[in-house]
Amino acid sequence: MSHIQNEIKRITATLPTNVRLVAVSKYQPIEKLMDAYACGQRLFGESHAQELKQKHECMPKDIEWHFIGHLQTNKVKYIAPFVSMIHAVDSYKLLCEINKQALKVNRIIPCLIQIHVAQEETKFGFTPEECKWFFQHEDWKNLKNVRIKGLMCMATNTNDAHIIREEFHKAHALFQEIKNTIFVDSEDFSECSWGMSDDYPIAIEEGSTLIRVGSNIFGARM
Repeated sequence: MSHIQNEIKRITATLPTNVRLVAVSKYQPIEKLMDAYACGQRLFGESHAQELKQKHECMPKDIEWHFIGHLQTNKVKYIAPFVSMIHAVDSYKLLCEINKQALKVNRIIPCLIQIHVAQEETKFGFTPEECKWFFQHEDWKNLKNVRIKGLMCMATNTNDAHIIREEFHKAHALFQEIKNTIFVDSEDFSECSWGMSDDYPIAIEEGSTLIRVGSNIFGARM
C-alpha cells in the first residue's frame, strides 16, 4: 500500500461518523489522485477552476469535487456543470454569479458561506456580524439555484492551539446561531468546513464536518 493510501486510511479511521475527509489535491498530478481513488477516496478539493475542470474531464465520474479556494466570478462558469460543493462563498456578488451559472446548466449548487475569524486581514470572508446581516436580510432566498449548506473558515496561521481553537469555536457558535434561527425548520444547513492538515483534530472537536487535508496525504505540492 502506498504512502497516500496509508495516510487516507489512517486519517479516515480516526474520524467520527459525521465528519468527511476532503483530500486537497490542488497542484497534484492525476497519478496521485488516482492512487487515492484506488483506496476508496471519492471526495477531492481543488482551488483553481481550470485545473479542476481538467481533472474532472479525465478522472472517474463518481468523484465528488469540492471547490475550496477563493473563487473569482469569471471562473464560476468552468465548474458550474459538475462541482459538488463550493466552500468559500465570500460575497453576495459571488453567490449571485454561482446562481446564474447554475441556472444555465439546470443545477442547484450547494455552497458554504466563508467566515473571516482569523487574525490575518488577507483572508477572505464575511465577518460574523456581516454574516448575520446577510442571512437576516434574506436576499439570498431569491437565489433558487444555490443551496446554502453551512459555513467555512480558515484559522490564523499559527502554532498557538489556543488561538486556533478559539477561532473554530467562534465559527461553530455562529453556525449554531444561524441554524437555530434562520434554518430552524430546514435540514439544509448542516456542514462546517474547517480544519486542515495541522489543525483538523481541533477542528473536529469544534464541530467541523468537513476537514480539508492535503500535504499530509499527497506530500509537498509540485
